[in-house]
Amino acid sequence: MVQTAQDGFRIPLLRSRIRDGVVAARMPLILLLLLITSSVLTDGRFLQVDNLVNVVRQVSFEGLIAFGMTLVIVTGGIDLSVGSLVALTGVVAALAMQAVPGAAPGTRIAIGFLCGAGAGAAVGGLSGAVIARFAIPPFIVTLAAMLIARGMAFILCDGKPVYALPQELTWWGRGFVLEAALGRLLPTPVLMMLGGYFFFLVLLKRTVFGRSIVAVGSNEQAAYLAGIPVRLTKLSVYVVTGLLCGLAGTLHDAKLMAGDPKVGEMWELNVIAAVVVGGTSLFGGRGTMTGTLVGALIIGVLNNSLNLLHVDHFWQKVVLGLVILGASLLDAGLRRLESL
Repeated sequence: MVQTAQDGFRIPLLRSRIRDGVVAARMPLILLLLLITSSVLTDGRFLQVDNLVNVVRQVSFEGLIAFGMTLVIVTGGIDLSVGSLVALTGVVAALAMQAVPGAAPGTRIAIGFLCGAGAGAAVGGLSGAVIARFAIPPFIVTLAAMLIARGMAFILCDGKPVYALPQELTWWGRGFVLEAALGRLLPTPVLMMLGGYFFFLVLLKRTVFGRSIVAVGSNEQAAYLAGIPVRLTKLSVYVVTGLLCGLAGTLHDAKLMAGDPKVGEMWELNVIAAVVVGGTSLFGGRGTMTGTLVGALIIGVLNNSLNLLHVDHFWQKVVLGLVILGASLLDAGLRRLESL
């Protein structure tokens, strides 16, 4: 039987469609399987409405940051400073709100969000500038930023939580959207996360900036020759991630009603895990916001289920490590599939 040129074109096209279908379907299927398993193992306690609302609320803080981390990793970088940035920006936001006690509550809250987001963007920008200008590995630069930001968080508040925040701030961390109509089903931080998801979904898929991010991560030299501002693109993704840390830090202030320099410890692991589990390649050049959202939910469901089952905290770290390793191996397998 003679193979025509058209047949030769259809085979790789079919293979590409199968690969894309596997990538798109695997994450929701894993999440569904995890939901069913968690419900069975906890005798239905996991599926109680209050518990599910608690899960998505807990996911929302790290999930919001994970969208920025997706952009960073797609460029081939990584940011280890996000947990410390949450602490620093939370303290900065709390101090800013505390500094204007006579202002209207709405004004104090707006000042807090602006100062928190601005501080996060500034630190992220400094990290991105060093990475882009001096070509130092992102791991080293953001590790240094992690230590500096955590230290500055303790220095600014003398190691003590910052209280005396406006009571109206509580709604941003513990409140519910349209509570009169929907009941206690949609926490405010979850709405913020969903807004971030749709914004960054469009940004990565439908904008020139998003295509530049993918191009830089796929082949930096080719992107430069194509006229893409490689350094500016790298700088920008760290600024965005820092800004999101600032928003998350201020939202966490609203949850605790305090700016605490101890918050955010090990958040970078959960955030990176969500991005990697969601299918973003650690080698750069590939990633989706939908995968990151599902990945964040998987990490959140896993942590909640282990807590309900009273699994020791140290074993939870072992499980999370195995999940990250498994996601990395799956990524390597998919890269091999792409080369076929």
